Amino acid sequence: MSVPKKPSTDRQAILASLKTQQKAKQRKRNLLVYGGFGLLLAAIIAAVAITVTGSIQGKNASVEAAKRPIEGIQTYTGLSRNHVQGAVTYPHEPGAGGDHSPTWTNCGIYTEPISEERAVHSLEHGAVWLTYNPSLPPAEINKLTALAKDKPYMLLSPDKDQKAPVTATAWGTQLTLQTADDTRIPTFINAYAQSPKAPEPGAPCTGGVDG
Repeated sequence: MSVPKKPSTDRQAILASLKTQQKAKQRKRNLLVYGGFGLLLAAIIAAVAITVTGSIQGKNASVEAAKRPIEGIQTYTGLSRNHVQGAVTYPHEPGAGGDHSPTWTNCGIYTEPISEERAVHSLEHGAVWLTYNPSLPPAEINKLTALAKDKPYMLLSPDKDQKAPVTATAWGTQLTLQTADDTRIPTFINAYAQSPKAPEPGAPCTGGVDG
């Protein structure tokens, strides 16, 4: 004759079964959560890697482009470098070198014309000067502003006396352009901002005067 199981034993068996089921469900949830997190983390790492690689490739491409001759560029040699008081008549507009003011213009973005004599002094220090005819559409000016923004050796200003819509100037070097979209502008900036071709590269473009 068999002995009936005690109720307490049945309850223990039921509880043990429930715990086993709960542990199995928890393991499944953990796999889903951590597996999903791992996939997300892998996707983020891949996206960052692609972005960094693209940025490095873009910078390398810009550096390589800056080493190549820029189509349409004009160069001027034998430029004087005297500090003079008063106005100077430059053979090119804007001035690309020559005698200039003893004080330089602080690099930055200007919405009004600046002193040509002081800007030429900034060029001597390795600055690049982007100028535009005031008739240039606002959208084009905004593009030039974006190119010049946060660059330490950049000047941007209107020039009512220049004929070209846009001009990029460094010491002894100038490029005239028709639009702000021209891909030669960033190439010019990379090639000539702080270029050793300037008479005093590394000299300050701050600590002068504004305008």
